[in-house]
Amino acid sequence: MAANSMYENLMGLPLFNGVSYNRISEIVGNTRLAFSKYLPGETILEAGDPCTRMMFVIGGCVRLSVRNSTDRFGVMQTLQAPSVISPDFLFGRNTLYPATVTAIDTVSIMQIEKNDFINIIRTDEVCLFNYLNYISTNAQKAIDGVLSLTSGSLEERIAFWIIALTQRDALDVVLTCKQRDLYTLFGVQRSSFINTLESMKARGLIDYTSTEIRVVSRNELRSLLLKTPD
Repeated sequence: MAANSMYENLMGLPLFNGVSYNRISEIVGNTRLAFSKYLPGETILEAGDPCTRMMFVIGGCVRLSVRNSTDRFGVMQTLQAPSVISPDFLFGRNTLYPATVTAIDTVSIMQIEKNDFINIIRTDEVCLFNYLNYISTNAQKAIDGVLSLTSGSLEERIAFWIIALTQRDALDVVLTCKQRDLYTLFGVQRSSFINTLESMKARGLIDYTSTEIRVVSRNELRSLLLKTPD
């Protein structure tokens, strides 16, 4: 990948938003960076792998899959370059990657070790602000979702599940689960659940079958919880 193209990809990442070209050049020059390529279908990460570094998708697209322990419930999403994989799991009590990540096409990954990333955010206020803003948005998302689960409509509760388990730049989001398991989980009758799905489909939010819900617009789902998308 040409240097200019790589710098442009980095500047397009939320964590480097607003960082100048010259500053990106300094970061690249002063930071130990590891680059790797993956062919279509290759596994990049397994769910449960330790999150000890930041992993940036700087070329191609990857598919993230989060599943529960019984494999009865799953959420899949696609990230395309430039993007970063689960950056909010680098710190905190749980520092394990939540998703299995596979390459959709030929994928280029850039990795920055945790200590090196700490040095970046310690020495660059823009990068620090971007990272704090990212993890704060995710924390606030959880509060919005809990409130929707306790007092919100069924639409809001479905939206929370999908938003909470996907990144804000996710594409092609699919929730897989039998309808019976879902309406039991939400504590509603099957008729109410199907009516809600039909209403959401009619408004262009989702499409669905008996075993999956496919998101048409994640931003519109997010607007059910907040006035503006994350």
